[in-house]
Amino acid sequence: YGEYFVHRTGHGIGMEEHEDPYMVSGDRRVVETGFAYSVEPGIYIPGKWGLRLEDIVVATDDGPVSLNEADHNLHAV
Repeated sequence: YGEYFVHRTGHGIGMEEHEDPYMVSGDRRVVETGFAYSVEPGIYIPGKWGLRLEDIVVATDDGPVSLNEADHNLHAV
């Protein structure tokens, strides 16, 4: 789905809903311990469908910790 992956992968969350660092090619800022950020990859196929999963994550000394408790399994409705 490479050509349909047109959205950034994520961004920082702090005093604003969308702020640095932006998880996108060219942004060289390093995620530091204590940073809160979204991980939100999306795929959009024009005229068909789009999908984005979003997690809110905090960077710790031991690695990222997700603040979301929902699973990522697809459920037929």
